[in-house]
Amino acid sequence: MTTTYTHFSDLAKETQPPDKGILSRTLYNDDRLKVVLFGYAHAEELSEHTASMPAVLHFLQGEAKLTLGDDTLEARPGTWVHMPAGLRHSIQAKTPVVMLLLLLK
Repeated sequence: MTTTYTHFSDLAKETQPPDKGILSRTLYNDDRLKVVLFGYAHAEELSEHTASMPAVLHFLQGEAKLTLGDDTLEARPGTWVHMPAGLRHSIQAKTPVVMLLLLLK
């Protein structure tokens, strides 16, 4: 029997934050889950928006200001957030940041 799986031994090493801008790399995508790894340059911002599906943010490297609805939080390596569909949110990198996004379809 063959087991099909996706494996990354160190997610933070799968992307490097760019000198400028925001990079994204889709690591996995099927009918139930999309996994995207982001690299944010220092001071880059993903302006306020909403997602049409529930999502999980997992910060792997760096520090960011994270806005969730009316709340502003500090995100550091290990920060984990589940967001329901439709929640307003934004991310501002205070340092170079690597963040994993899980979109739950």
